[in-house]
Amino acid sequence: MMAVDAAAAEAIAAQRATSDQSTTFLLYTEGHPAGMIGAYFDGTPQRRAFVSELWVAHAVRHLRGGVLLVDTASAWLAERGAGEIYAWIADANRNAVRFYERAGFNNTGEHAPIARVPGAMKSLFVSQVAR
Repeated sequence: MMAVDAAAAEAIAAQRATSDQSTTFLLYTEGHPAGMIGAYFDGTPQRRAFVSELWVAHAVRHLRGGVLLVDTASAWLAERGAGEIYAWIADANRNAVRFYERAGFNNTGEHAPIARVPGAMKSLFVSQVAR
């Protein structure tokens, strides 16, 4: 079990709730956490927009919570000026690759190692924001 400093967690939550640079969306079903996604702008001059860390509980995936989370995060990013939305997807996670492709993301051809998983690679996907 991870120990979390309550004051630090509260400060992060407050910052994310009011930030125009990054936020997290949570999905609840019947009062229980069922999914989450991060949305942020990177620190580069291009200010690229990303969705990240999408998770949906297995028991509720059939309810299309992942689509709802990606759409909500994408709308938040678009409201703040994003024209394209990026997502790094682990190459070994074929379900995630198919999910993002169905959601309108395309592989950019850019690849990078996954720092916390030696030998694993990830690919960068992008979706155009509908205007």
